Amino acid sequence: MDKQKSGMRVVDKAVTLTRRGFLKGTGLAGIGVSVVSAGALLASPGAAMAQQFEVLGGDTGAALLRMARDIFPHDKLADKYYQHAILPYDAQAAKDPALKALLADGVAQLNRRARQAHGKDYAAVAEEADRVALLKEIEATPFFAKIHGGLVTGLYDNKAVFPLFGYEGSSWEKGGYVNRGFDDIDWI
Repeated sequence: MDKQKSGMRVVDKAVTLTRRGFLKGTGLAGIGVSVVSAGALLASPGAAMAQQFEVLGGDTGAALLRMARDIFPHDKLADKYYQHAILPYDAQAAKDPALKALLADGVAQLNRRARQAHGKDYAAVAEEADRVALLKEIEATPFFAKIHGGLVTGLYDNKAVFPLFGYEGSSWEKGGYVNRGFDDIDWI
């Protein structure tokens, strides 16, 4: 059967690249890299953190963010999910001076330990294993217990992270999991 008569369209599978198309694509890519680089220089993560943590301050916020990532490490989660989990501490600290003191003193103690062991603050320690070792030293403190306990609910109760873990959410409204693939999560 002739393809022309059957109404089928024949597509040439060979990729054709013209000089003009190549120059246009690389030029746009260069502009994109320049814009992204300039934007990254203007708004550093520390500056963004300082704006969000009005009561505790940007340095404490950066340490809490790093601490959250080290306690519950998920490489596929962006910092925004961890920020969402720790940002309520700032609002709570505004209302509770005891909590503000606990968090500020806890971060100060963690930074002191980091400076003694590595010569820099906790958030600036590059190796994850070194940071985890510092956290193990303070895991019996009320500061660590407060952060750990709040992160469990702050991070894992966020419906935005459910799909990233393969969790479909509540099932009772849909008849339960038994007939809906209760065993389709492959990471457990």
